[in-house]
Amino acid sequence: MRSFTPLLTVLLLLFFGGCVRENEQEDPIEKKIDALLDEMTLEEKVGQMTQIQLGIFYKDDMLDHQMLKEYVVDYGIGSILNAPNFHGMAQAVTVDEWNKLITQIQRYAMETRLKIPVLYGIDAIHGATYVRGATLFPHNIALAAARNRSLVKRCARATAHEVRATGIRWNFDPVLGVGKQPLWPRFEETFGEATYLVNQLGKKAVQGYEAEGLDRPGSVAACAKHYVGYSVPVSGKDRTPAVIPEHTLREVFLPPFRVAVKNGASTVMINSASINGIPVHADKRLITDILKGELGFQGLVVSDWEDIINLWKQHHVAHDNKEAVMMAVNAGIDMSMVPSDLSFYNDLIALVKEGKVKMSRIDDAVRRILRVKYRLRLFEDPFPEPEAVASFGRRVYQNVALEAARECMTLLKNDTLKGRPLLPLSLQSRVLLAGPAVNSRSALHGSWSYTWQGQVDSLYPKRVLTIRQAMEKMLGRDHVITVAPSRFATITPMMIREMKQKAAAADVIVLCLGEDSYAESVGNIDDLTLPYDQRMLAEAAANTGKPVVLVLTEGRPRIISDIVPLSDAILMAYRPGNRGAEAIAETLLGKNVPSGRLPFSYPRYTGNLIPYDAVVREEKYYDPQWPFGYGLSYTTFRFSDFSLSRDTVTVNDTLEVQVTVTNTGKREAKVAVDLFVKDYTASITPPMKRLRRFKKVQLKPGQTITMTFNLKKMDFSFVGNDGNRHWEPGRMAVIVEGMQKEFYLKTD
Repeated sequence: MRSFTPLLTVLLLLFFGGCVRENEQEDPIEKKIDALLDEMTLEEKVGQMTQIQLGIFYKDDMLDHQMLKEYVVDYGIGSILNAPNFHGMAQAVTVDEWNKLITQIQRYAMETRLKIPVLYGIDAIHGATYVRGATLFPHNIALAAARNRSLVKRCARATAHEVRATGIRWNFDPVLGVGKQPLWPRFEETFGEATYLVNQLGKKAVQGYEAEGLDRPGSVAACAKHYVGYSVPVSGKDRTPAVIPEHTLREVFLPPFRVAVKNGASTVMINSASINGIPVHADKRLITDILKGELGFQGLVVSDWEDIINLWKQHHVAHDNKEAVMMAVNAGIDMSMVPSDLSFYNDLIALVKEGKVKMSRIDDAVRRILRVKYRLRLFEDPFPEPEAVASFGRRVYQNVALEAARECMTLLKNDTLKGRPLLPLSLQSRVLLAGPAVNSRSALHGSWSYTWQGQVDSLYPKRVLTIRQAMEKMLGRDHVITVAPSRFATITPMMIREMKQKAAAADVIVLCLGEDSYAESVGNIDDLTLPYDQRMLAEAAANTGKPVVLVLTEGRPRIISDIVPLSDAILMAYRPGNRGAEAIAETLLGKNVPSGRLPFSYPRYTGNLIPYDAVVREEKYYDPQWPFGYGLSYTTFRFSDFSLSRDTVTVNDTLEVQVTVTNTGKREAKVAVDLFVKDYTASITPPMKRLRRFKKVQLKPGQTITMTFNLKKMDFSFVGNDGNRHWEPGRMAVIVEGMQKEFYLKTD
């Protein structure tokens, strides 16, 4: 047995940490920070650690300039977040309005004694959320289905350009939670249930946001969130406790953050909930010892919304706000998303004066905040940059959105009727569209879409089509019949009767079912089963005798086991974004060949939510509707010549895996290939398998290529109950497309 011990980790960190500190002294930015820290008062430093939401400065839909100036000039708050507030709701405004707002805020900042600019942050989760006319891309869960690293980076690049065009330089994204709890309402923001998939796509998102360097007008500071374990609440409800053993924390949930830090993520946001009874906002071991120490994170750690207050209001681990502030700051929080008052500011000043928070902790926090501001070039020019503004709304962003939406389409069923697969439909088909998603833009977008909840259809650009409009555009209005409620209003018996009547004039029924948009706790549910009225609509459609195509627009896998047998074809569209309706229509009508692969195990039953990498003893219970990685195509592929470069491997060897792929069908298409490693025996019960590689290629009809994957040391390891990484001798296997080849791992 071999393991990488914490002692060795600490020694390396001490050595390299010393090198980092030495290099910091040579860095001109660090010298500027030193000089500025020497000049700052305690109040100015604590002001930098205080983040306030823009909404508190709005009274009767008007910005209260006097109050805003007071907070920025008199209290020196270091950061503002969120969007302009109208009718009690933060919502998208134009680039010009954003430019005026950011300019005014920074002008106030220039009136402060030290002229420290404000760092403005925004939730641009799948595009520039709060900007009118911005391009919104598929949510992460859809991008994970696409299995295309380049697409993730390109979506992030476009988002960075459009966010920076507003004058904002900090984006609270990417979400790096591993999505293993499908009840969780933020599931759509994850890259799915496989750690390796989250690692790879999260890395590309960070690179996309920060690729050109933070000082360039095409980049924004990324925020890896929510550190750590937020995505697996036991109850499935948002911001509720998780129970995570140490080996699972380190094997499954910590690696995406390790990868993000390694790839330069400038900021990290903390998990709102608790792990094993300890709120993460108060967990010094997780924030200071592991994130800042073991992972070597040098950037800014920010709290989530009101979560320091929640240490006493909801978690009940502090007696009052003052104690909560002490716990969080001493645990390693650098900036408090308070976000609606000065309680953090006042209490932290008092705590420092009382000696309960050391000035060295304050200086460390402020150093990290100033470091991000300097790297973003805010001190040189805090105002919106003309070059950045000019990059807003480029046609190429829409092209990327359409490409991404096409590649995420995942075909789950396609029965053969009258000698041919039902999909793709003929361009001469008469189609009856039915269901609550037919006319809904919000169902295509989900959370963080021009508003927090994404439910204000009037804010969506006119160019954004509904499924009905996209189908009419391709087929012609005379070939499309529609029966649909307003948004996700309950489907009534009258609508069902209307659908049955109109079905007589149609060749096929396309049912557009799923979920309306929601964000965070608003999306909490008690049952994953698709709502009863939608299932009754599906049953009625099947009873017409017409072929039925089911299109799912949903942020998490809603259970449909009772209507799968009633559907002849099923297309999973997730939350495909601005160009999603077109991608759906193109896929149904054959212009786009689906190539998506499920990034999660689609459950068959509410009581069976087992992920693909559950421990091997659960293998006999793994009975999803469709397994992780499932996805059909309009062409066929043959996999052959599967081989390993050796049958005995040492921990320092590279194991080369090859598989030949041939497009044996008649359509040019892309195919994603997942590679898994299985460990037969280990000192801690091994999982059924783990995703270790994936690759996507495009093949013309008849074309053959050989894919090569290289597996290395980390791919043969696991984390034990002691929290250390281990390599143990024994039989292992590589699995590709149902084919399996064994090898022996030798550790002596």
